[in-house]
Amino acid sequence: MSRTEETAEGAGPFTTRLTWRLGDGGTAVWESRPARKRGLLTVRAAGESEPRSRSADSVSKHRLRRLNTIAACAFVIGGGLFVAGASVAQFGTGGATGAWIYFAGGLFFNTGGYASLLQAVNAPRQNSGIAALATQRWRWWSYEPGRIDWLSTFVLFVGTLVFGINLLGSLLQGLSAQQVDRLVWAPDLIGCLLFLVSGHLALVEVCHGRPGIRPHDLGWWIVAVNQFGSVLFMASALADFTRPATGSVVNIDIANWGTLAGALCFCAGGALQFYERP
Repeated sequence: MSRTEETAEGAGPFTTRLTWRLGDGGTAVWESRPARKRGLLTVRAAGESEPRSRSADSVSKHRLRRLNTIAACAFVIGGGLFVAGASVAQFGTGGATGAWIYFAGGLFFNTGGYASLLQAVNAPRQNSGIAALATQRWRWWSYEPGRIDWLSTFVLFVGTLVFGINLLGSLLQGLSAQQVDRLVWAPDLIGCLLFLVSGHLALVEVCHGRPGIRPHDLGWWIVAVNQFGSVLFMASALADFTRPATGSVVNIDIANWGTLAGALCFCAGGALQFYERP
């Protein structure tokens, strides 16, 4: 079934939706997130009133399903550990116990970020000859900054790695206020900023341009909940700055509660992600 490209939608240099007119008079629609997450494109044959979803082959669907499960589990567990760490910091003794809990949670966030990137790297691509998705060879890495899904997940993964620097720094003892700000607070702030950038790109992807509200789209809910969690993480990071003159934190309650609430958002986003699969 041959096709010719008809329209492209997206934002800036990024294309998030392509629509083709098929040789039989019907149309086919490729959308970045459904193709990446579910291995789907939409086809409407000539004379049909309702479109039908067309799936990628079993190899691609198995890959996407497996990576989705890994990412969803990692974010649920990582978010849960961050909730536990924030609870210990707010209600318990904090100290080394809370720092190690955060560190363990950070490893799961690393795993979830990399699994999300792998899902973008190995997503089936639109076939240049027919209205179908083509399976790609398995890759552990790619460099495709022109794709918004790759860029969003890459920035997310880098953000989790930067958080790792913050979490490693928090394990060190006897740091001065200036050292805490350089080794713990600054990486935390940068990681939060990267999470916000990644979430904005994901919103652009799912909305095909300017971010908006799409209450009937599961992908939108996942992205929106995670982005709200990123906002809470940023508020926590700003409140966690240590004043060099006094050695005191700006607002420890906001820092702990912001982390706890943000982590709950990532738990919720991970749980919803279980349902966004082939």
